[in-house]
Amino acid sequence: MTDPQTQTPAQNPVAPAFVLIRPQMGENIGGAARAMWNFGLDRMRIVAPRDGWPNQRAIAMSSGAGRLLDEAGLFDTTAEALADCDYVFATTARPRGLTKPVMTPERAMEHARALCAEGKKVGVMFGPERAGLENEDIVQANAIVTVPVNPAFASLNLAQCVLLTAYEWGRQTTDTPPEVMEMAKTEVAAHVEVQKLADHFEERLEEAGFFFPPEKAANMKTNLRNLWSRMPLTKADVQVFHGMMRQLVRWKNKSE
Repeated sequence: MTDPQTQTPAQNPVAPAFVLIRPQMGENIGGAARAMWNFGLDRMRIVAPRDGWPNQRAIAMSSGAGRLLDEAGLFDTTAEALADCDYVFATTARPRGLTKPVMTPERAMEHARALCAEGKKVGVMFGPERAGLENEDIVQANAIVTVPVNPAFASLNLAQCVLLTAYEWGRQTTDTPPEVMEMAKTEVAAHVEVQKLADHFEERLEEAGFFFPPEKAANMKTNLRNLWSRMPLTKADVQVFHGMMRQLVRWKNKSE
């Protein structure tokens, strides 16, 4: 069995260890490894896997996260896997009749981040696919993590639960803006470029007799200027609109 105090240099000592308790399917172990590595977590521990270890199905499912499986700690009991942890979370969907804090994954990973920042060792337990963690496992935890799912169908796949928890860890530890604009090799048009586009359209529309009757022309031009200023145009957009207008003029001249 692996000594929980011994970590390979490649592992991240400031991240929590995800502890899979008696997992049944190699595919779920591999899926869990993949989900962990998606969000920068690489400390996996496995307790008494049903189908033994190593597991070829886990390796196949892990895709590019096989290193986590190579470095995973293997343990006989839950107590051994948690021996070096200062604080432990237990994931479960069912009420257990135990007096413990019950947290969402978001709150749990926020608390985990604070503990890890203090140098504490944190573990997060995930139960086997069939029935989840037993009470004898959960009593060893400091807090319970419950995902707010449909109460009529609360069962989560092991790898899915790991993914949700790992996502919250990643979200708590990265400063990702909620929305960005993908500029696709262009940039926002400058104010003067939009004004020149408005001038171009106004000039051509004037030639085409669009601003009619004369007493409404000023208001029509104001509305068009306001339309251009509201549009989040890129430099590429401005070039396209100029090109459209030039082509319409060429087509008109050719047809005359």
